[in-house]
Amino acid sequence: MSFLRWAAVSVPLILLLGFASGRSVPAGAENAWYEALRKPEVTPPGWVFPVAWTTLYVLLGLSLAMILHARGARGRGVAIGLFAAQFLLNLAWTPLFFGMHKVHLALIVIVGMLILGVATTIAFSRIRVVAAWLLVPYLVWISFAGVLTWRIGQLNPDAETLVPAAHTSQML
Repeated sequence: MSFLRWAAVSVPLILLLGFASGRSVPAGAENAWYEALRKPEVTPPGWVFPVAWTTLYVLLGLSLAMILHARGARGRGVAIGLFAAQFLLNLAWTPLFFGMHKVHLALIVIVGMLILGVATTIAFSRIRVVAAWLLVPYLVWISFAGVLTWRIGQLNPDAETLVPAAHTSQML
């Protein structure tokens, strides 16, 4: 399968899964719990998050397509496995943070995402250097998200009890 065919599958799939995770519970301004939290001064305005994540998911999909296209490359299976593991953690973050209000657990998930993201980047660099570079903005963003999550935890030690957890899906 050519790179373009892989990209035609991987980019929409990553976008769809990311969108589904983001819409699985109320997030951002739609979430009363999040709105009640004290937030760090460096928290971007709400519109930045969907723009950033859409861009990052496209880059992730293109990066993955490059590795999927590299048939026969040594380490390809491990690289794909690492990508899948970090992406599963990525998908778990929104329901943990916005749905269950588990700030500290969400921070642990981000640390796991970052560790696996770095490992994925290294594995991808051994196959396609460009694929690894496409992951760098993602690593920077999840590092920033980790700092925001950590500060929210510090500023809101009682975060879990501010507002009851969301149990409804936003996917309609």
